[in-house]
Amino acid sequence: MIRAYKIERKTAETDIFLALSLDGMGRSAIDTGCGFLDHMLTLFAKHGRFDLTVKCVGDTQVDYHHTAEDIGICLGDAFAACLGEMRGITRYGNMLLPMDEALILSAVDISGRGKLCFELPTPTEKVGDFDTELVEEFFEAFVRRANITLHIRKLAGENSHHIIEGAFKSVARSLRAAVKLDPDAMGEIPSTKGIL
Repeated sequence: MIRAYKIERKTAETDIFLALSLDGMGRSAIDTGCGFLDHMLTLFAKHGRFDLTVKCVGDTQVDYHHTAEDIGICLGDAFAACLGEMRGITRYGNMLLPMDEALILSAVDISGRGKLCFELPTPTEKVGDFDTELVEEFFEAFVRRANITLHIRKLAGENSHHIIEGAFKSVARSLRAAVKLDPDAMGEIPSTKGIL
């Protein structure tokens, strides 16, 4: 089973190409027009062991809002397409991840229901020229399109960069566990309902 997908999405605000392989080596080629977001998506690919290519040309002269949100949309669509009926997956994953003084908890349920529970306060409004509020926008778009339930919670942290980096790494590792194929349940839908 090949769990890979490519998507192109063009709007008046962004022009995006994204390619994802769930069963990769953590390789990435990321060019979003935003250095900080490039860094976060590179970490996401590495810690999830997802092969990820993202090329985005966005209206960054305005800000990074549309870029972050639309990449989240494309990444969510790609995850949903790669998972298909979700047969044989582990379904659940969680990670308590330390990033220096920051401690971030994430938990995911590949549930067929898009829900983000987000408690990640950051002490600054920006990291570089990236608005920290866009982290929530990114993950909100991602979970809506991927149809997953995702909890992200800061348990400790004082440095905005560390907090956000910890969140991307933690979520990647939670997703890595959740999308993993369970050798004891190959071909099975991981739900008593028979569908996700």
